[in-house]
Order: sequence, then C-alpha cells, then structure tokens
Amino acid sequence: MSAVTHLPAASSAWLPASPCAPDVCLRTQARTAGPLRRAARLTGAVLVLLAGLPIALALGHTAWRGAVTTRWSRLLLRALGIRIVTRRGFSCIGGAARARAVPEEDGPALLVGNHVSWLDPLVITATFACRPLAKAEVGRWPIVGTLAAGGGALFIDRDRPSALPGVVADMTAALRRGESVAAFPEGTTWCGREMGRFRPAVFQAALDAGVPVRPMALRFLEGAAADPGSAVRGGAAFHEGAGVCGGAGERAALSTRPSYVGDDTLLASVLRIVATRGLVAEVTVFPAVRLDRPAAYGGRTPRREARMALARIAEAQVRTGLAGPGEQAVAA
Repeated sequence: MSAVTHLPAASSAWLPASPCAPDVCLRTQARTAGPLRRAARLTGAVLVLLAGLPIALALGHTAWRGAVTTRWSRLLLRALGIRIVTRRGFSCIGGAARARAVPEEDGPALLVGNHVSWLDPLVITATFACRPLAKAEVGRWPIVGTLAAGGGALFIDRDRPSALPGVVADMTAALRRGESVAAFPEGTTWCGREMGRFRPAVFQAALDAGVPVRPMALRFLEGAAADPGSAVRGGAAFHEGAGVCGGAGERAALSTRPSYVGDDTLLASVLRIVATRGLVAEVTVFPAVRLDRPAAYGGRTPRREARMALARIAEAQVRTGLAGPGEQAVAA
C-alpha cells in the first residue's frame, strides 16, 4: 500500500526535472464518466482507504503482507475505475554489455519501470507482491502514511542525497530476505508519451543482493474493453498481442489523464481519473536481467560501471514497451 507525493522539480537539489506540464501534456478524455459514476468511484476509494487502516496496522512484518497488499491495491484501483492489463515483453540484449536475460527465473527481483503517476506504485503492487520505494513525505501523511508503512513501503528523502546509501542498504536487505522491491529510477514523473533517463543508484541494491533486475513499462490507455481471450494470472490479464483493443476492433488510445506532472495537484489528478471511462493500466513485463560476471565489478569504479550497465539495459527495454504499433519511443 503505497502512494507517491509530487514535488516541483525546483524544490529539491538533486531531483531530476521533467519538461511535462498539465497544460501541455494532458489530453481530453475519450469518454467521460457521468456524475453518479464519479461520485461512486470517489466514495468507493475512500471506503477502501478507511478499510485498509486496521489491516495495515495488523500486517507488520507478517509473511502474508505482500499478498494482502496486492489484493488491497487491486481493490483500490478497481474502485477508481482502473483495470490492469499485463503483457509479456521480449528481450534482445546485444553489444558489449556483460548481461543476460533470465526469463524463467523466479524469486525476488528489483522491479524498475518508468514513472507516470502517483498510481504507479499501486499498479506495480497490484501486479507483483513487492515493497515499493516511496518518498519520505508519504510516511508523514495521515492515513496514507499508515497504509504505506503497513504495506511495506521503503522511504527515501529526496532532499538528502547523503541518505541514499542507507536507502540502498534497506533495499538490499529486503531483497536478501526474499522480498521484491519496486523503484522508479527516473526520479520524477513524465506524462507517458515520453520518459527520462534511468539513474543508476538503485541498481546497486540488485548487485549487492545478487538478484536480477526486472524491467517493466507502464502505459495508461483509454477506451480499452476487456479481451475475453486473454489469460488471467495473478489478477492481471496477460496479452501476447501488440496492444489492447476496444469494441468493434478499435484500438485503445494512449491516455495522459492519469499523469501527475508539473504544477499538477493530487486532487486535480484524482478528479481526472474518476472522470475517465475505460481507463486501463498496461504493464509490459520483460524477462529479468543479470550480469554475466558480477564478480568482475569489484572495485568502486567497476561497481559504478555495473550499475550504469543495468540502468542502460533496463531503460532500453522499457522504451520498447512504451512504443506501441505505429509509435516510436522518444529518447528524452
């Protein structure tokens, strides 16, 4: 159970900046929900939040925390009118990078993806049992902070670069305990039509814990109807095809309505989301990646090279997942 607060790029000394802004990036929704449906969604979301409080307080470090958090995240997304569709991505790793894809590997992994909205941690925890990385401000929020802590969120203070090694150590410890951890290496949100560079720092946790990195591309779509032929695994529909189609063969359109960028406010974002019909969070999951010879990266400089190699590979895979049919990924 997690949330992400939004900060203007100028409020932090080291938070990356995104050129995305609501007046530039937000598009009009394809279909608008009526006032009764909007009210029902808002009421349902509030009830799910309140019902989660006693559950979060009771979870602690129990073995079933991940499963409960996954179910709660799915329930909140459904209350907001959002459906999750999960696709399989494919990897082709070339060049001089000493890395390999491990598509059949189970167990803990560092989950990394592009960052679009405050919804992203909910989408990821609804898809995988994991501990999301959230901003420290979230832990101080009434209700939301309790839910995030109870769901196992790890917190990072983006205004204190000196705290980063401690955060990486906490991530490493969680991974070594067999818990997957989710992070968004861009360090800020983009509208979904573009994405930023992956910063390499969080990838050190995967190297230290000896676990693979699993890239994921996140897109929001509008006008997508459920595909009756898709298989359902873990509560999310897995598609082999290239995209999600709506009724009468109509392909769903990329939606920027859930994005949380620029001087946007959380309230405005929530109201846009509940007003949008047929909203789908599409997660493209790529095979996990491991370095072939991690022992070769023993010194300080080689360790930095290893982090950067993983960051580049993961970023490249995510970019391919954001480019739908007839579209081209934008290198920002």
